[in-house]
Amino acid sequence: MLNVTDILNLAQNSEARIGIGGGDKAVASAAKAQALGYGHVEVYQDAEKLVADLFTGKIDAAVRGDMPANTAMSAVREIFGLSKVLRAVLMQPLSGKLFLLGPAGIDEGWTVAEKVQLAALGADFWRRLGIEPVVGIMSGGRSSDCGRMPEIDQSIDNAEEAVRLAALQGIKAEHVQILIEDAVSHCEVIIAPDGISGNLIFRTLHFLGHGTALGAPILNLDKIFIDTSRAKLDYSESIALATALAASQTRNRR
Repeated sequence: MLNVTDILNLAQNSEARIGIGGGDKAVASAAKAQALGYGHVEVYQDAEKLVADLFTGKIDAAVRGDMPANTAMSAVREIFGLSKVLRAVLMQPLSGKLFLLGPAGIDEGWTVAEKVQLAALGADFWRRLGIEPVVGIMSGGRSSDCGRMPEIDQSIDNAEEAVRLAALQGIKAEHVQILIEDAVSHCEVIIAPDGISGNLIFRTLHFLGHGTALGAPILNLDKIFIDTSRAKLDYSESIALATALAASQTRNRR
């Protein structure tokens, strides 16, 4: 099973061309990443230029850095022709294992269709790294909590339907209910009940629980774009993730 150290090792001694957006933190992170061998890193001040260079292949991967989210995601949607981006953050809690947590954006993953899409995209993410994943789809309660509130009932129904539809696509998915503490032990992908709860889980694990958050790849993009939080002080590990995924993408094309 991969861990954070494995990702960092995959990124070393790379010739990948990485772009990162932002200011002083991005400049410092780029210098650190290059010193660690995580490719050749260029800092961009303009989101459209960063995304355009990713689109044309001038760079192999992009990292948002501390650019405003709306600016960066608008550029991605416009240049790549996406109606919505779907993101999941690659995380490792303290004393835990690496897993992909989605949705990362507060407006993502609210419908059954988007949950199934996240399950499929998350499974593809791990398969490119040579791992056949288990996908855990969360709901707002235990199955035995049905009847307590209509919203809880709907959340459970949605999760169970998403599991059923994901299984039809050959995805090993299960309804993990609200029990994320159990799901993290055996799931490589965890899908929160909605984008708000997914974002809250990320913030709690990373900023309060001191877990590692490598960044949030945009899963429904055929290029590598790693979303990041402006609250982070250092983006060198996110650059490493971008570089490791670029290396994996190159190997899979051979």
